[in-house]
Amino acid sequence: MDGFTPLSATIGGLMIGASAALLMLLNGRIAGISGILGELLAPVSRGFSWRIAFLAGLILAPLACAVSGGGLPSVTIEASFPLLAVAGLLVGFGARLGAGCTSGHGVCGIGRGSPRSLAATLTFMVTAILTVLVTHHLLGA
Repeated sequence: MDGFTPLSATIGGLMIGASAALLMLLNGRIAGISGILGELLAPVSRGFSWRIAFLAGLILAPLACAVSGGGLPSVTIEASFPLLAVAGLLVGFGARLGAGCTSGHGVCGIGRGSPRSLAATLTFMVTAILTVLVTHHLLGA
């Protein structure tokens, strides 16, 4: 929670909510990143251009912020590459198992009142809390 600023967090949340709502209203699609990327990589993909535009926006928006003087936060990763690879595979497996990722379920699904998304988001959060408890407080990693 270093450097938490409520104003920028609120603005960011409003922007995420607005983009998810606009994608649903204008395109009839849910802004779940795993689904957007997964469908883009599918052999027979419909809606190629909006998916590319959405993913490009995820990459270009922070770069535009940095260029305009907002800067980028420094990121330090202390885990080994094999650990990161296993973690990435587990996240991908969980997204497939849960039929979506945190953005699809947490932002869009809960916003639509989906009981399945509520259950998925609660599972994500409980798992994250237990992971931090075990790795940082019990194992001291």
